Amino acid sequence: MPNGFISIDCGYTANQTYTDSRTGISYASDEGYIDAGLIHPVDKSNLQTDLADRYLNLCFFPSGERNCYTLRFFTLGGKYLVRAAFGYGDYDKLNKNPTFDLYFGVNYWTTVTIVSSSTAYVFEIIAVCPADFLQICLVNKGSGTPFISGLDLRSLTSDLYLEANVTQSLVLLSFFRDTVGFGPNRYHFGTNYQHIRFPDDPYDRMWQRYENVDGWTDVPNKSNGEIKNSTNDNYDAPSAVMRSASTPVNDSRMDLSWSSDSSMNVGVDPKFFLVLYFAELEAVQELRQFDVSVDNNPLASAFSPKFLLPTVLSGIVQGSNEHSVSLVATSNLALQPLINAMEIYMVRPVNESNSLDANAMMTIQEKFSVKKNWVGDPCAPISFAWNGLNCSYTTNSPPRITALNMSSSGLVGEIDASFGQLTLLQHLDLSHNSLSGSIPVFLGQVPALQFLDLSSNNLSGSIPWSLLEKTQRGLLTLRVDNNPGLCGNNTCNPIQKKRRNKTKLLQIVISVIVAVSLLVLAVFLFVIWDRRKKRPDLAHSTNTFENRRFTYKELKHITNNFNSVIGRGGFGLVYVGCLENGALVAVKMRSETSSQGNTEFLAEAQHLARVHHKNLVSLIGYCKDKKHLSLVYEYMDEGNLEDRLRGQESLNWLQRLKIALDSAHGLEYLHKSCSPPLIHRDVKTGNILLTTNLQAKLSDFGLTRAFSSEMVTHMTTRPAGTLGYLDPEYYATSHLSEKSDVYSFGVVLLVLITGQRAIITISDTERNNITIWARHGLSEGDIDSVIDPRIRGDCDINSVWKVAELALQCTQHTGRDRPTMTEVAEGISESLQLETSSRSMRCSSSGTGGSALADGEPVGALETELIGETSAR
Repeated sequence: MPNGFISIDCGYTANQTYTDSRTGISYASDEGYIDAGLIHPVDKSNLQTDLADRYLNLCFFPSGERNCYTLRFFTLGGKYLVRAAFGYGDYDKLNKNPTFDLYFGVNYWTTVTIVSSSTAYVFEIIAVCPADFLQICLVNKGSGTPFISGLDLRSLTSDLYLEANVTQSLVLLSFFRDTVGFGPNRYHFGTNYQHIRFPDDPYDRMWQRYENVDGWTDVPNKSNGEIKNSTNDNYDAPSAVMRSASTPVNDSRMDLSWSSDSSMNVGVDPKFFLVLYFAELEAVQELRQFDVSVDNNPLASAFSPKFLLPTVLSGIVQGSNEHSVSLVATSNLALQPLINAMEIYMVRPVNESNSLDANAMMTIQEKFSVKKNWVGDPCAPISFAWNGLNCSYTTNSPPRITALNMSSSGLVGEIDASFGQLTLLQHLDLSHNSLSGSIPVFLGQVPALQFLDLSSNNLSGSIPWSLLEKTQRGLLTLRVDNNPGLCGNNTCNPIQKKRRNKTKLLQIVISVIVAVSLLVLAVFLFVIWDRRKKRPDLAHSTNTFENRRFTYKELKHITNNFNSVIGRGGFGLVYVGCLENGALVAVKMRSETSSQGNTEFLAEAQHLARVHHKNLVSLIGYCKDKKHLSLVYEYMDEGNLEDRLRGQESLNWLQRLKIALDSAHGLEYLHKSCSPPLIHRDVKTGNILLTTNLQAKLSDFGLTRAFSSEMVTHMTTRPAGTLGYLDPEYYATSHLSEKSDVYSFGVVLLVLITGQRAIITISDTERNNITIWARHGLSEGDIDSVIDPRIRGDCDINSVWKVAELALQCTQHTGRDRPTMTEVAEGISESLQLETSSRSMRCSSSGTGGSALADGEPVGALETELIGETSAR
């Protein structure tokens, strides 16, 4: 078998390989590549004639939504051609042609649609392998049982098909022409050979003869010379393909067309990549010169093929309608055009997969023989994520495993080192199994781990100090009960006992520090309140109970026994309450199951006590009554921006701009006017609250972090935030800076422009981040495709474009390329001026002369407030 070839006969049962007499390629069974599926023979009389032997049996998958072949020991980043073959032949006697999906790793390859039970269907993809293994998966869509007849892999050099890279793959078009036997659109012209492949093509590409066209003839290769490719040829067509060509007999043009048929789903707006091959085969004295166009768009003008030397022309064409290639002689004196070969591919975008997490989970699956639905990639596509684990999904980064629950899974043996390779794992439950041996030290070195349950196993020895230390510091919840051989409290030796005494001392010190911190907080709240009375430039609360300490009994009274829930978050539920003077408040109670505790409570209380700006939610008071923790805010009548955008009463573009500017001012205040500067870390539409007159205020400071020095450009901290809004650079590096908030705010701007959510559902199996979706539409200059239809007819398009460009700058992948919040606020201010001017002109031209706007606010008043805001900063 040639080096770099894997050739699988699916359903072949013999142990030894066999050799195909026509190609010399050896085929093996699929044993070792997949541990699922059933084997069934296929009646040869039910298939088209002259098919290879491997179509006489198949492997089918009646169980499981996704079943995957795993091919190992690949070169990371290597480029491969993968071919899958299917011959139904009514093997199941159901006479019901199935339809199912085919995936290359986590990426959709194609939909296999069996149109005729006797026809062989072949699908090819050229793609870069993202790991040192590759998985080809068949997905049941509920339209018949998936099956496969054969699977081939061919290694390609990196300089071939440069259009196949880490961002996109090439899928060979399946389109059955009238006089061809197979669907793949890779053709040679002008010979009687039916197929050219290995060994003539060293990469085993399958070239079939283009359909018979009346009026075409062969171009004779009188020299019978070998066609040699140049050193910089990126397609390397074999000489056997290039030394034949077709040309019209009595015509000056050739037309070739293609579209789609029922054998392949090309999607709504497919992108095709066309490759055309030319070489002159005659030592002609006359001029052979012709124009090449695709859909009447010029690809090459006055083109003349070179003698016995290939020239390749390629181009992109988009759309699901019929497409055509035209070769037209430039004059009556010129010889007719010719063509030697052609390939037509569809361009598929590529989603990343984290190979380290996937490798670790595959090792765990194999070591402990876990069945469940554990096939394919653990996290992607999201609809096929493995049972028992949670993954995080962020823009421009592959999904990562954050939680793994293998409780009561029948695990036997020692804890495998692969668990330690899940570097973003936060929650690990291995309880109620038969795990033995000691607790490995590497578990204490998993940086993000917050919860570890090893209870009810057969573990022995001592608990590693690294785990105990994290537990004592409140960074880890550790459960190890019901392990009879385990040394409780780490008392297996005198050194560990000494450490236990130190831990007790540490507990006492921490308790004292917490008590002192609360006392300092109370004093700090009073000082801030006193300073605010003397600072006319700071926003004031009119509530006389500001920074008041409530008892739990008082909170029950003002909330009517916690009767009305108005929100929920990681901290707990939020209730509406009414103070003695009739003022409404929002009471945020920490739930007993909340992952946030004293640290987050103190952080939010301290930050709210020290920041005062009209675009930040004000703290009325707090409660720390035994186990009850609560924060009491001013009540925001119109709820949050996310709910308002989803409601029936939508916001117009002017209102959205004003909300954006308010929010930008609040965020700018945190970054520039606080000492030390504060980073919010969870900017999103759900944390932008609205007053009755739609003034916006930032809320939820539970995740806020402060810089300790003006000289620090970033801090390292465990990523926290909300899916869709989280800065990918912060997520990847754990380096937090103000630019992380800028990224999140850019997502907010895109949500305001588009009316979409931060994570957009494309289909049942595909979701996309709004930044990718919007960037694609805007990059083509098509703002109408992304703008919210509810504001499309009532906005200044230049104003929207300005904010869109600003949003794209904010969501640049690298923080240094993003603007500051001061620059963002200035950009929104300019956009707001454009919109107000445009509305004023529209009002004047309609004869209303500066009447109230759609939101009830006069243009003049809004412009005055805008000028005041700008000068105040």
